Amino acid sequence: MQPSDHYRTEKDPMGRILVPKTAYYGAQTQRAVENFQISGRRLPRSFIKAQGIIKASAAKANMQLGMLASDKGKAIVEAAEEVIEGKWDDQFVVDVYQAGAGTSQNMNANEIIANRASEIMTGSLESYTVHANDHVNMAQSTNDTFPAALHIACVENINEQLLPAIYNLQKELKRKSVEFMPILKSGRTHLHDAIPIRLGQEFSGYAGTIESVYHQIEDCLDGLYELGLGGNAIGTIINTHQDYPQTVVTEICNRTNAPFRAPESMFSYMQNRNAAIRTSLALKELAVHLIKITSDLRLLASGPRTGLAEITLPTLQPGSTIMPGKVNPAILEMTYMVCCQVIGYETAVATAGTASQLEINVMMPVIAHTVLDSIALLSNAIPTLTAKCISGIQGNEVICKNWMEESLSLVTGLSPILGYDLASQIGNEADNKNITIKQVLQERGILTPELENAIDPTGMV
Repeated sequence: MQPSDHYRTEKDPMGRILVPKTAYYGAQTQRAVENFQISGRRLPRSFIKAQGIIKASAAKANMQLGMLASDKGKAIVEAAEEVIEGKWDDQFVVDVYQAGAGTSQNMNANEIIANRASEIMTGSLESYTVHANDHVNMAQSTNDTFPAALHIACVENINEQLLPAIYNLQKELKRKSVEFMPILKSGRTHLHDAIPIRLGQEFSGYAGTIESVYHQIEDCLDGLYELGLGGNAIGTIINTHQDYPQTVVTEICNRTNAPFRAPESMFSYMQNRNAAIRTSLALKELAVHLIKITSDLRLLASGPRTGLAEITLPTLQPGSTIMPGKVNPAILEMTYMVCCQVIGYETAVATAGTASQLEINVMMPVIAHTVLDSIALLSNAIPTLTAKCISGIQGNEVICKNWMEESLSLVTGLSPILGYDLASQIGNEADNKNITIKQVLQERGILTPELENAIDPTGMV
């Protein structure tokens, strides 16, 4: 292919290559586009924004330390800030599944910012006044900037989206637990009748579980606040000013209002993706708990005529193309599907985590994609679950009472008085005759006020 009105010739250490004339990226990005036509997926806006934050902060730090000329540095900062704002998102064209460590993604950012900075300085995209490696990537490596971008993106998404979503879900479950506390019902273990419980107590368990995992995800932020910028290729801070690591992190703190810091061990930071692995594991635990809760709610709402029907879910949409009037627990099913994906993603992250060898983990792009997508999926699904399902759940007090009074487990209250063996006989008799525990006591002529009080569900909860 020859240069034309639609293409320009760019070059890199491997030689010359044609790049779309209007593209702000350059040769190395173009090679990645041609080599990795895999999924059509790109790293998300939050990651690109984080790359812009790093490049702007690096340029400012290098100017402050006298390593970068101010005219080039200011142009780089301006171009990087446009990346932060999302102006050049369509120029980030490298597939998620790319060369190891994310070198192509880093060069995609470097080339866009270099060419845009050159345009700012000279009015020409093709002046190449600012160099992608020498200037935009000064004092940096993919190996320290890529995980730093992941950490910055995770922190933003967790603090601004995921934690508020989890908090609101917990608050709504707590509100429902108070609303449903007067409703007595049969508990169930092994999916079989158990001693009584309040519907509100069940929901308080859900609220407590969500509160616990909220704090676990919150704790993951501490590791994510570590930024190994200046570690460069393997942690030896080669080709950087000695004050660069602290200077660039300080600038990022100013831009994000987040307490980022240098890692305790730069070499550990370079070798492993500890924080991402821990975060992914916490997200998996959240998904596991959400599956438990949504599965419970589907069971409790089953029916409405042939199931438990102890709660009623909001009616949102038709549930069948063949059965008129059928309504399915659509929001609960959606949440379950999201959680299945998140659990699968954690397996991908853990597997990629085992790829840490010597001074680097080269599977960083897939780790970034899966962790950030997990956060995004949960951040979208949980508010939908809260607003369109949890908030509208109603308790069916009459049905709960009927199931509870039929429960054979009420016989548990007789054990301290009559002994386990006689109580078991009474329970078996009730089961065989298909009558209640109270009716058996009446038939045997032993229903005393003490025994009647012992099988009163109110006293059991």
